[in-house]
Amino acid sequence: MAALRLRKTPALSSALALPRYSSTLRVRSFSALRSKTSPRQACLVSPHNAVGPSYASLARYQQFSTSPIQYAETVVKVPQMAESISEGTLSSFTKQVGDYVEQDEEIASIETDKIDVSVNAPEAGKITELLVSEGDTVTVGQEIAKIEPGEGGGGGAKEAKQEPKEPASEDQPTSSQPEEPKEKKPKEEPKKEEPAPKKEEKPAPPKEEKKPAPPKEEKKDKKPAQEEPKGIDSPFGKGTRNENRVKMNRMRLRIAERLKQSQNTAASLTTFNEVDMSNIMEFRKRYKDEILKSTGVKLGFMSAFSKAAVLAMKDIPTVNASIEGPGGGDTIVYRDFVDISVAVATPKGLVTPVVRNAESMNMIEIEKAIGDLGKKARDGKLSIEDMAGGTFTISNGGVFGSMMGTPIINLPQTAVLGLHATKERPVVVDGKIEIRPMMYLALTYDHRLLDGREAVTFLVKIKEYIEDPRKMLLA
Repeated sequence: MAALRLRKTPALSSALALPRYSSTLRVRSFSALRSKTSPRQACLVSPHNAVGPSYASLARYQQFSTSPIQYAETVVKVPQMAESISEGTLSSFTKQVGDYVEQDEEIASIETDKIDVSVNAPEAGKITELLVSEGDTVTVGQEIAKIEPGEGGGGGAKEAKQEPKEPASEDQPTSSQPEEPKEKKPKEEPKKEEPAPKKEEKPAPPKEEKKPAPPKEEKKDKKPAQEEPKGIDSPFGKGTRNENRVKMNRMRLRIAERLKQSQNTAASLTTFNEVDMSNIMEFRKRYKDEILKSTGVKLGFMSAFSKAAVLAMKDIPTVNASIEGPGGGDTIVYRDFVDISVAVATPKGLVTPVVRNAESMNMIEIEKAIGDLGKKARDGKLSIEDMAGGTFTISNGGVFGSMMGTPIINLPQTAVLGLHATKERPVVVDGKIEIRPMMYLALTYDHRLLDGREAVTFLVKIKEYIEDPRKMLLA
């Protein structure tokens, strides 16, 4: 009697209560239905004498679905990005609701203040729901989408949904839901292909003649043209004066914050010099084809300046040091390694991937590392590890035609070397005026740690190594 009273409770008469029972109980309950077992027998099928659902709840559950797999949705969460990054902006969804995705396929992209992070599908299936919108701020571990697991494309997923409905139609011929798959069978195709008589009864031609829509649209198009002269009457003369406001992305905001922090913290000072590029250009011209053929590396000037800077740091090690500590810094950190940050311009902003342990590399190895990092930056595939650290920065504004500039220090570093465009200019060589390819060099340094004598000496050392590359073999 207690079992019968429990069976009549609302929780047990609800179809939603069914998933609480074990799979064994559900299978036996359904088998009891097929054998036309009475409701009382159906609830006593369990070997543990547990109370089962009523006949009505089983019928409603069977109409909805007889496969518990369809309810097992996988939740896609924001992945762990980095120790210093806890949130980002969901910039775009590459997949939409109803799209099928393979395992590890990218479904969304999250923009952070340093890199773009891809969100990949944990398993193959169809996207059933997007829990956030593009432009929303998301945090690590937040749920952003749901996937219904399954193999095959979109068609396979639909077939999988239709298969469980067929046994339901056999058990309950009176329900309206099982009849829908029968009508969706290929029998409908010949019916859909019978619009032939409708084509013969075309009343369309008179409608096409009566179409007033195009002239109305033309009038609408003409209205803005007539409204434009209204804006012409202005004290500033003819022309439009529109404004377009676009919110800064996270990377641009972070760049602005870091640059302003550098200006407010470091006692920045810039010293200049000029270098004759004749010998290094001749060196590159002579060996670039041979190096490209043997190593696949395109020899440039960045490797030469990087190597020259590393060698100059042996005489002026303070350039590779930094100030750290509370309250603006009270400790000088000297290093026996050189990690060169190379400034790379990307569509989203300036990034500085790091060539690590440059002091142990030759020019070809440095050039290859810079080329690989530059490609990753342009493709948006840089990781946090690629940009972490850095003890000295080189920025080559000459590739854009810059003649001279004052680069900003990348804190907590002490100095940054700026390269500029190479231009032919008349210079005095051994008392004669000659036309030489010349480049201006700029070194911005933190005067709190580096004095003018050390800064100028460091830049002159780089000048000497570039003007006579053979000296780098002796250093």
